Amino acid sequence: MEDQKRIPLYQALIKHTKNKPISFHVPGHKNGQIFQHEANEFYQPFLEMDVTELSGLDDLHSPEGVIREGEQLLASLYNVKQSFFLVNGSTVGNLAMIMASCRENDTVLVQRNCHKSVVNAIKLAKARPIFLEPEFNPIWKVAANVSLDTVKKAICLYPEAKALILTYPNYYGMVYDIKGLISHAHLHDIPVLVDEAHGAHFIIDDPFPSSAVSLGADAVVQSAHKTLPAMTMGSYLHINSDRINLGKLKDYLQILQSSSPSYPIMASLDLARQYLAMYEGKDINYLIEEVNYFRQELKQIPSINVLEYPNSQGDQLKVTIQSRNELSGFELQKRFEQKGIYTELADTNNVLFIMPLLKEKQSYPHRLALEKIKSVLANLPLHFSTEEVPISREKIKGLAIPYELMFSLEVSDVPITDAVDTVCAETIIPYPPGVPLLLKGELITDIAVKQLNALMKSGARFQGGSSLDRELIKVFWTR
Repeated sequence: MEDQKRIPLYQALIKHTKNKPISFHVPGHKNGQIFQHEANEFYQPFLEMDVTELSGLDDLHSPEGVIREGEQLLASLYNVKQSFFLVNGSTVGNLAMIMASCRENDTVLVQRNCHKSVVNAIKLAKARPIFLEPEFNPIWKVAANVSLDTVKKAICLYPEAKALILTYPNYYGMVYDIKGLISHAHLHDIPVLVDEAHGAHFIIDDPFPSSAVSLGADAVVQSAHKTLPAMTMGSYLHINSDRINLGKLKDYLQILQSSSPSYPIMASLDLARQYLAMYEGKDINYLIEEVNYFRQELKQIPSINVLEYPNSQGDQLKVTIQSRNELSGFELQKRFEQKGIYTELADTNNVLFIMPLLKEKQSYPHRLALEKIKSVLANLPLHFSTEEVPISREKIKGLAIPYELMFSLEVSDVPITDAVDTVCAETIIPYPPGVPLLLKGELITDIAVKQLNALMKSGARFQGGSSLDRELIKVFWTR
């Protein structure tokens, strides 16, 4: 294996800044010398590394030097054909791999609880999505994975499918036998594209699940910034087989990624790769000890339940608590924030904590956080919700109106309670996690209306749904 201790792009940036260069190039802050005085104290070290494609610093869109070396080290670590640095988040990775894999009117099979960027990619490609409804976990009260049986039926119904697009793990760290789905798709020569945004650290292996990369997925996108020590928007894209056209993929990356990529973000990707590559057994032991301590302390609090993964298979960096009191997950999250504890997300029932990927001797204020969490939850009376969560039963379905027809139809606002059996004219996304509740062009079912009303009542935040505050929803008006 190549020398994973190297961090070529970061080292090149440090060398450049130490030479005290005089900038007559973009960006306009000129290595931080032209900047608002009141902010200079915080920005100065960062701005000195915020440069452009200078000699010795390579070019993301045509890498031949230190960026190329960094991407080669990344591919070597993940044992894949080729890897790419992404500076526009996993969103751009999803867009590029999907658009490179399908053309206009191609059928693609898509896990329904996917991120909005997956749906947007299909829309841009003008492909035809067939959505696969995931299984519902009644204990966690969240959508989990697509079953092998559903995938088999979908491929039987749509043998012409050009891709199977999966999400692994889900936002809560739940995993499943994705290898079985990949193997079945490959029997039909269908490439498998995986949004593994939350699984960049899975190649550590035990105690973590296996990565889709090592389980044979053809293309995998990972948000390095979510669980690795990389800057926000820093992500990886891995290509694992010849089923993906590398030429088309690179073309789309050049089209979709900024032509002025952030060097601090790229350098942080280089550093995050080295951090992961240097992770050792002693680090794993220390991490699990810290996570287990956090979980065990939370388990002593009567008013919450610390959820356990089915078959003990899931991401150890995710800790999900479920309310056993009169407060919803959203209300608990707000109370935590009043104490300075900021969690990743809340839903009607749960609150999700993402733990840091610690190494031995690194400290983190777990104990202080626990004190504050316990103070929020102290003396809350027990209350067990008996409300049933509505579950969709239709496992395989397409859009009621294809994308190409939507532009010719009129749109009107109707009361949410009257929207059942109409076609939604906007995409409504509880955020986070960014999984669409209703898709533009999708038939609005009674179950969807109940879910939407429950989310609104419990305090969820939405992207889309511009009229929800007036209890209205946009639908297509067809004569």
